Amino acid sequence: MRIGEVAAAVGTTPRTIRYYEEIGLMPGAHDRAAGAHRVYSEQDVEQLTEILRLKELLGVSLEELRELVADQEARQLLRAEFLDPQTPPDRRRAILDDSAAIVARTQRLVDRRRAALDALDGELADRRERIAQRRGELQQAPAKT
Repeated sequence: MRIGEVAAAVGTTPRTIRYYEEIGLMPGAHDRAAGAHRVYSEQDVEQLTEILRLKELLGVSLEELRELVADQEARQLLRAEFLDPQTPPDRRRAILDDSAAIVARTQRLVDRRRAALDALDGELADRRERIAQRRGELQQAPAKT
C-alpha cells in the first residue's frame, strides 16, 4: 500500500506517518528507491493502527509511544522464540519472565493514566456539584429588580 492509502485506511494523514517514521516510531517504508513512492506492508499498517490506538486510548506522549512500540516489538520477538520447538525449557521460562515484565510495564502506564482520568473525573464531579449548588442558591435568592 502507498502512504495515502495507508493514511486513509487508518484515519490519519501522510504527514503523521512520515513524522512517525522520522522519530523512529515506525520503520521506514519498504521497497523505496530514491524518489519512489513509499510502500507499506500489512504488518506496517497493523503497527500504525496499534500506535494510533494506544495514543488515543492512553493519551501518551511520543516518548511513551516509542517505549510501547519497542515493548511490542520485543514481545513479538520473544513470542517467535518461545514458539520455536528448538527453544529449551529453561529459555522458555526466561522468555515468559521477560514477557511478564513487559506486560507489567504497560500495565503501570495504563494504571497511571487511569488514575489521572479518575482524578479528573472527581474534579469534574465537584465542579458540577458546585454549579448545581450555586444554581439552587440563585433560585432561592429574592429576585432584584
